[in-house]
Amino acid sequence: MKVNRLAALWQALPEELRLSPHRYLATNSPQGPWWLLGWCERVPEADEVLPAPLPPYRVLTGLVDRFGRTQTFHREAAGEFSGEITGVTDGAGRHFRLVLTTQAQRAEEARQQAISGGTEPSAFPDTPAGLHRYAGTTASVCLPCGLTHDPEYPENLPAAPLVRYGWTPRGRNWRWCMTVVANRWRSFTYDDKYRGRMVAHRHTGRPEIRYRYDSDGRVTEQLNPQA
Repeated sequence: MKVNRLAALWQALPEELRLSPHRYLATNSPQGPWWLLGWCERVPEADEVLPAPLPPYRVLTGLVDRFGRTQTFHREAAGEFSGEITGVTDGAGRHFRLVLTTQAQRAEEARQQAISGGTEPSAFPDTPAGLHRYAGTTASVCLPCGLTHDPEYPENLPAAPLVRYGWTPRGRNWRWCMTVVANRWRSFTYDDKYRGRMVAHRHTGRPEIRYRYDSDGRVTEQLNPQA
């Protein structure tokens, strides 16, 4: 008897997900993961006729790996981040909160930093160009991510976020990331001429690594001051 290549991956799914009529499941590999697609909760508009029809598309609501470990994504139901992922619950029941920021907020922060530093503020757009029409217009990104619930240690939650992220004013690239508990960080430098091209990278306690590119945008050299 021929067995479907996804049989083992299918059996790794929790039963409530395998039997759920409200979710679509998709994967591109027998190694997983499964992508869980469904609808997210939202607050209807004041003049909206109810009951509103279900949207014609599904959004990502979770992941399940080949060992059955799950991540459930929670999206904002209302406000400026409506539909955005602002929370994640893992298979152990731990809940993580993601604090988001918009492109307009980042642009304003960059302008205020430039003014306070006595320099001419750059013209950072409040809404980035080139966004896909399904991506929205806020171009929101995560700043800190913290643990807000742990069923094993409910009274021993860290006061500080687990990790913080810094972004370029345009919101397209990481500028730095730092794990607060271990006090480890990474920083990134990008080319002024070619957007998104990383030219330097630095890690906690290590020298800065720089990269050179050829005319086709391929890395041709890595420069390490200690090697």
